[in-house]
Order: sequence, then structure tokens, then C-alpha cells
Amino acid sequence: METLKKVLQNKAVLKRIGFTLLAFLVFKLLTYVTMPLIDAGSLADLFDNSGFLGIVNSISGDALRNYSVIALGISPYITASIVVQLLQMDIVPILKEWSDEGEVGRAKIARVTRYLAMILAFIQALAMTFAFHSSQASLFDFGVSDWATGGGTRNLWFLIYFYIAVVLTAGSAFMIWLADQITLKGIGNGASMLIVGGIIISFPGTIASLISYYITGTLPNGVYAAQGSLAGYALFGVSILMFVLVLVGITYMQGAVRKVPIQYANRPAGSKFSGKSESNIPIKLNTANVIPVIFASIILSLPGTVFTYIQWGNTAAATNTQNWLNQIFTYSEPIGFFLYMLLIFVFSFFYSFILINPEKTADNLQKQNAYIPGYRPGAETEAYITKTLFRVTVIGAIYLVVVASLPIITSMVLGHSYAQIGGTSLLIIVGVALETAKQIQTDTQDKTYAGFMK
Repeated sequence: METLKKVLQNKAVLKRIGFTLLAFLVFKLLTYVTMPLIDAGSLADLFDNSGFLGIVNSISGDALRNYSVIALGISPYITASIVVQLLQMDIVPILKEWSDEGEVGRAKIARVTRYLAMILAFIQALAMTFAFHSSQASLFDFGVSDWATGGGTRNLWFLIYFYIAVVLTAGSAFMIWLADQITLKGIGNGASMLIVGGIIISFPGTIASLISYYITGTLPNGVYAAQGSLAGYALFGVSILMFVLVLVGITYMQGAVRKVPIQYANRPAGSKFSGKSESNIPIKLNTANVIPVIFASIILSLPGTVFTYIQWGNTAAATNTQNWLNQIFTYSEPIGFFLYMLLIFVFSFFYSFILINPEKTADNLQKQNAYIPGYRPGAETEAYITKTLFRVTVIGAIYLVVVASLPIITSMVLGHSYAQIGGTSLLIIVGVALETAKQIQTDTQDKTYAGFMK
């Protein structure tokens, strides 16, 4: 309450919040600007189920479902950022050198990330349009096919695809620019805020679907058998309560930290001017954040999405192959579910040890004349950090597996997928909300300075 009072009294913070809300409004309006030549209504059936398309659509704030000019959203930039970050780990030497050059190096890396994002956006736009056109014959408006084929006398589809790819790439570039403006003039990290904004936009639709299923209304895939009865109201209340409980649990777990105590040899405790001789290395329980879930979802869902555009035929062998692939790459099937959980576990360790490199951390402590009590600098310290990070990551990976499996389990238990309780969306929202709250609290702190003389 005190923080809210400070926010309302701070004009600078209010302006930043207002600018962020204005950016969200622009984002939301652009999701309704449909691509020229495209009939967005023909894609509605492709987004009924969750998966790779569902993840991308959620991040884009339903812009992909509407096939708007910002259908790609900020996702190409996120992918480029992850790729560049991985390439800095001694894979591409020049990127490694830039990462050690301070502000100048970070500016070079940011420029490379943007160029890569534009390339990925163009390729993704071409592939996506081609795939949608292959699966939906009515993707384009009436008259486009006649112009492209000329009654069978020519083939100008490449011009249609190129035009759409350029427009979608420009839309993605605009989203990156909008994210930069939020970072400079608004609240929080711009890219993260746009992702959260896209997810929150879909929340009212989720609540409306639950009301239509349990209480009143109609849905294409059916409604609850006892709709509008006491049982319907009770299950609606249970769904909302579970959502709130999961949200509280994720908020608590996201803030959990394992502190590794360290001491500085050049800071004697008895000295008045040397400062504290003790400190710590904070290791978050969920160091990798939501990245393992996103990687696992994309890797598992992308093959299934590609297979939907393959013409299998009606033979028995083709049917068996399609059934096996469905078992492997579908979350709701036992094999696919196990593979999904395994991928999350593996990526949790992979990304955690990339973010917190025990060897580099031990080397930095030694350079700063710091040490962990009871352990010698160098190899012994590195071994201790590795063991501690491994133990923390085991708990964090189990936590991610539980959160990621909740939407799948609840869909099986409740018999519908309208209540996506847990999952990637809540992890992103809670993580960004905590970081944004810290920034607001820092910006609203009273800045008082004491002089040398009292």
C-alpha cells in the first residue's frame, strides 16, 4: 500500500506507466489489422488446440490467429536473443570478445541480434504462409489465386509470398522498436512487457470460455452436461480457485533463492571504512526461468505441426505411421507427455549451467580475493558451486515439470482445455511482474543524501 501511495505521488513513474499502457493499446489495436490478401477466418480451426501454434499465438496476443500485420510479434527477436546468447559461450569467438567489452560490446551484440531477428522473421513468415496455404485452400481472399495463376498461364505465387513476408517482417521490426521505446520511456523490459501484454490479452477470453462451458452459453466443442446447475457453478469456482492457488505458488517459488556465503580476504571486519566482510552468491531455484519449457514445447510441437501439412494417403502403413508420430509428439499421449517432461528436465540443467558457469564464478571470486568459508579458492570452490547448483537445479527442474504438466493434467481431468491452469504463461507473467515491481519500487524510493559534515 505504501508503494502504491509513492507511485501515485511520483509524476515521473506515472508518466512511464502511462506510456507503457499506451504502447499496450497500440499493440492491441494492431492485432486487429489483418494482412492484406488474407482471409483470417480460414485459420480459426488451427488454433483450437494448444501446441507450437498456441504458444506463438499466445505470445503475439492473438495476432497470429487474426493473421495481422504483427502476426510474428516479438518472437523472432526472442529466438534471436537466445541464439546469440548461446553462441557467446565460446562457440563464436568474436561474440565472446564483444561480451567482455562492456557497453560498446553490448551495443554490437544488440545490433547483430536485431539483424538476425529480421532474417528469422522473413524466413518464418515465408514458411508460415506457405504452410498455412498448403493446409487451408481458402487462406487467400477471392481473386488472389486467379491473379497469381492467370487461369493456369503463369505462376506468380512467389510474389504473393514475398509481399506477405516483407509486411510481416516490417511488423516484427515495429514490435522490436516498440519494445525499445517501452524499455527507454516505460516500465520494465520492453520485450518482456509485450509478451506479458499479449498473454494477458487472452485472459478475458479464457474466463469467458469457462463461463460458457459451465454456466451459460454455447461452444463449438460442446458444454458441461449440467451447465447452469449447482455442479456447474461449483466447478467454475474450483477452476478459478486452482488458478489463483497456482499463481500464488509460482510467485513464491520464483522468488526462492539459495544463498552461497562468501567472504572477502581484503575486508577486515574491524575496519570502519572497509564495509561488510561477508556477502553471498544468490542462486535462484528456477535459474533458467521459462526457457526450458519454451524449448521443450517448440521441439516437441514443431514436428507435429510440420506433419499436419504432409499428405499421408489412405494406406494402412501411412495410418500406422501417423498414429505413432501422434503418440510421440502429442502432450496428451503417454509417450509424448514423458518426452515433454524429459526435455524440460534436460534443458533446465543445460541452461542453468550456461547462466551460472561454476568455473567462471570460482575464477571471478579468486580474482576478487573472495572465498567460500571452508573451501579453498580454485578447483575446490568450483566443485562446491557445481554441487550446489546441481542440487538446486534438481528442485527447480521438478518445479518446472509440475507447472508445465498442470495444463495437460487439468485438461484430462476436466475434459476440456478452456482452463489453462499453470504452464508457460503464468511463469512468464509472474517472472516479469516481479522484476517490474522491483523496478517500480526502486524508482519510487526517496533519494536522500547525507553530507560529510553533520
